[in-house]
Amino acid sequence: MTQHLSCGLAQLEILCKQLYETTDTTVRHQAEKALVEFTNSPDCLSKCQLLLERGSSSYSQLLAATCLSKLVSRTSNPLPLEQRIDIRNYVLNYLATRPKLAAFVTQALIQLYARITKLGWFDCQKDDYVFRNVIADVTRFLQDSVEHCIIGVTILSQYVFADTTHPLTKHRKIASSFRDSSLFDIFTLSCNLLKQASGKNLNLNDESQHGLLMQLLKLSYNCLNYDFIGTSTDESSDDLCTVQIPTSWRSAFLDSSTLQLFFNLYHSIPPSLSPLVLSCLVQIASVRRSLFNNAERAKFLSHLVDGVKRILANPQCLPDPNNYHEFCRLLARLKSNYQLGELVKVENYPEVIRLIANFTVTSLQHWEFAPNSVHYLLSLWQRLAASVPYVKATEPHLLETYTPEVTKAYITSRLESVHVILRDGLEDPLDDAGLVQQQLDQLSTIGRCEYEKTCALLVQLFDQAAQSYQELLQSTNSSAADITVQEGRLTWLVYIIGAVIGGRVSFASTDEQDAMDGELVCRVLQLMNLTDSRLAQAGNERLELAMLSFFEQFRKIYIGDQVQKSSKLYRRLSEVLGLNDETMVLSVFIGKIITNLKYWGQCEPITSKTLQLLNDLSLGYPSHVVRKLVKLSAVQFMLNNHTSEHFSFLGVNNQSNLSDMRCRTTFYTALGRLLMVDLGEDEDQFEQFMLPLTAAFEAVAQMLSTNTFNEQEAKRTLVGLVRDLRGIAFAFNAKTSFMMLFDWIYPAYMPILQRAIELWYHDPACTTPVLKLMAELVHNRSQRLQFDVSSPNGILLFRETSKMITTYGNRILTLGEVPKDQVYGVKLKGVSVCFAMLKAVLSGNYVNFGVFRLYGDDALDNALQTFIKLLLSIPHSDLLDYPKLSQSFYSLLEVLTQDHMNFIASLEPHVVMYILSSISEGLTALDTMVCTGCCSSLDHIVTYLFKQLSRSTKKRPAPMASDDRFLHIMQQHPEMIQQMLSTVLNIIIFEDCRNQWSMSRPLLGLILLNEKYFADLRNSIVNSQPPEKQQAMHLCFENLMEGIERNLLTKNRDRFTQNLSVFRREVNDSMKNSTYGVNSNDMMS
Repeated sequence: MTQHLSCGLAQLEILCKQLYETTDTTVRHQAEKALVEFTNSPDCLSKCQLLLERGSSSYSQLLAATCLSKLVSRTSNPLPLEQRIDIRNYVLNYLATRPKLAAFVTQALIQLYARITKLGWFDCQKDDYVFRNVIADVTRFLQDSVEHCIIGVTILSQYVFADTTHPLTKHRKIASSFRDSSLFDIFTLSCNLLKQASGKNLNLNDESQHGLLMQLLKLSYNCLNYDFIGTSTDESSDDLCTVQIPTSWRSAFLDSSTLQLFFNLYHSIPPSLSPLVLSCLVQIASVRRSLFNNAERAKFLSHLVDGVKRILANPQCLPDPNNYHEFCRLLARLKSNYQLGELVKVENYPEVIRLIANFTVTSLQHWEFAPNSVHYLLSLWQRLAASVPYVKATEPHLLETYTPEVTKAYITSRLESVHVILRDGLEDPLDDAGLVQQQLDQLSTIGRCEYEKTCALLVQLFDQAAQSYQELLQSTNSSAADITVQEGRLTWLVYIIGAVIGGRVSFASTDEQDAMDGELVCRVLQLMNLTDSRLAQAGNERLELAMLSFFEQFRKIYIGDQVQKSSKLYRRLSEVLGLNDETMVLSVFIGKIITNLKYWGQCEPITSKTLQLLNDLSLGYPSHVVRKLVKLSAVQFMLNNHTSEHFSFLGVNNQSNLSDMRCRTTFYTALGRLLMVDLGEDEDQFEQFMLPLTAAFEAVAQMLSTNTFNEQEAKRTLVGLVRDLRGIAFAFNAKTSFMMLFDWIYPAYMPILQRAIELWYHDPACTTPVLKLMAELVHNRSQRLQFDVSSPNGILLFRETSKMITTYGNRILTLGEVPKDQVYGVKLKGVSVCFAMLKAVLSGNYVNFGVFRLYGDDALDNALQTFIKLLLSIPHSDLLDYPKLSQSFYSLLEVLTQDHMNFIASLEPHVVMYILSSISEGLTALDTMVCTGCCSSLDHIVTYLFKQLSRSTKKRPAPMASDDRFLHIMQQHPEMIQQMLSTVLNIIIFEDCRNQWSMSRPLLGLILLNEKYFADLRNSIVNSQPPEKQQAMHLCFENLMEGIERNLLTKNRDRFTQNLSVFRREVNDSMKNSTYGVNSNDMMS
């Protein structure tokens, strides 16, 4: 037997080596497959122990630790409590007797320990919570060698950080209970150990002592970074973060020694560790304001600012990029968490603000160093500048002195960077549009503080750059490199001018500031005239994108009602450029749009941003702007000449690929809106506008009618055409204009769309635009699809929809297995559009669906059966993994359960179970729209069931066979409805339920259908509470059903919804401060 085990172990060791060391992918894949089989084998547990005991390689120990983690985490057939306690004790002893294991093995074993203890947090043995004595478990490590200390601290760190892979509800209960019972003790322990370490003059050149200090700092950081209230903030919103320290921690923060500990550590340890210290300080600086009263907060802020001043006065460690980054974050928190009125009252404020300003200016001048950290410095100054109008303190804030210095440093450093970037071939920050936009948004506020100085600087720099640029263009021997440098400088200046004009919205503006805006706008428009005149020879893409950014800001601030026409800006434009009113300014906008589309049609970034500007102008807010636009000759030119001859991006043959045509939809949406202004009922004008599209449709029809045609050309023409039509259909949201479009496309051109789906169903670049057009045509937006009483068009339109869904669905299912990385693009995206199309037509209120069965028409049946086939081809996980698919599916399901429940009831048992499982999973989705749709669908199903049961008990005439079958399925599988009852109740009681009203609607029906199960569930929840709270919880449930009758009438439902609101509030009050809690897994079973 022993020999057999040894043989098995030797084989496992070989497989581990193959998995982790081999470069041969085939061998690795086979080893992985064999090891997966091993983890699922019944003797896995005993073999893991043998591997740990006798394994000769670190890889086999790692395998054992990983397998044990999977075993203790499994929810089906979980390990018994005694076995888990044994594993926990074994792991601790193993770590204690082998302190020099490979780092990755130690880490895997520590993760195993953390997972066992966290998952077993609520497990009792003889009234003792056996997995909660973690500090006691770790103490023996902390009293031993440095290596043991490192293991002990790492265990605590991992324990604080541990992910339980449990359902969200249970995870939050464990996290809250751990926070209330153990976390502060661990944080206090980490601070005490840090104090001891800092007092001992550690030899940090010793690797193990260095490692111990690093683990202690990580532990402190993990405690401060704990998700205290279950919000799991996204790190991208880093600068808005507040650390929700519990009130019970107040003592640690009122005592300045905690803050001083970390500042002292920063100055006494090597730069390699100080970023961790600064990360802890960032968290401490972000402690919620309400933890202190005003006097305590002022004292805490004073210590914090003193610490920052000390770092700025001794900046030796800041050249390290990690230190610098964390210190910038710390500075940003000074303003995100404290008010300017509080900062100015700090004793050393004048000195500190001077040091911060100097640090910021130096940082901006060294633009190539740590560019990602600049965001935090600009964020600090943006918040400071925005607060100036509101500060009530009498102490001077001195921002009028220092903010212009920051503005100047940013602007001049960006201009100086252009030459260096070109000379050294560095990466140009202008290519990172997101980063540039973020910085400009911040600068827009900073630059508006002391705006006169900002404008004077911009005018001076712009005039110098523009003059140099003109001289270079006129000179015959100027180099291309010199011209590119000046264009780069002008690009930055145009971006910055656009930003500071956009900043007007944040401040009360004066006439003088509007006149300054006028000076800046005139200069940019003069530069535009110069660059546009050269486009036939050469153009600069980055400068054009900057111009579009400027126009967008200018439009937001100065076009429309929000600015009086007497504004000094318009006066200045009139004096310098002869632009006397808004109409003339609009003509400049349209002129620029047409110029860009003419010369930059092949440049996608410029084309799409230009069309977005046109689209924004056409939206018609306020309405007089769009009326002025339509009267412009340039707009009339666009409406009458939207062909590739004038706008090259509408061309077919020169497109690099089909997806580049997306911008055409934007173009035609804008044109459609402009056309509608004066269209009225003028069919001739509409026909005239549609002539290019008519010609394109005829060309496609001609190609498809022959056996030999150029497929690529046909596809390109069709895709461009359907994208154009979708733009027009989206814009036409009035009945008169939409009916003109409908009569134009149906029946003449619909067969071409159907034929395209038949031919190219496997090519999503072609089918998705066609399907999206159809989904737009059947969407009854603003009640635009209102057919006359004698018109069959609603039914005919549905037939076409049904035919397209059926054609596409049946053909896409023939593709078979699609690789996971391509499944969304090739299949699921089209399926999602089909679901959205079907939902739009079923809920459009322009078709009487009863007609189809009455006259033996199978259009409705075909569409619904195709939906079921498509649905069954999609795994449950995909339904929730792809947001667009889940939204279109669940909104369609809501319509089907509301209006076509007879169809749902007639489905096969496995289909019904699939739909119910998808609802069950959707109830816990993070997307509120999906969750609400599931509640609504569940409500319709439960109501239908309840009515059928009521009818059968009242001995009404025999129901349809499908109704009988549906009832039978539900009676065969009561666990499905019961599980959904416990899920809904669970969410309402234990989670942050954001759609309580929606959750309440199906809950009453679920309770009435499962009264015995509900009673058991109620008892289990009551019994899980501490003895002194059980009576209160029992009363909550009694009150929930107070005055509720056994029916689902609206009045009864409304009363239940009100009761539920009170119930949730009372239950939350009752459960506060209780570390007990129902085990949600028990509840869900």
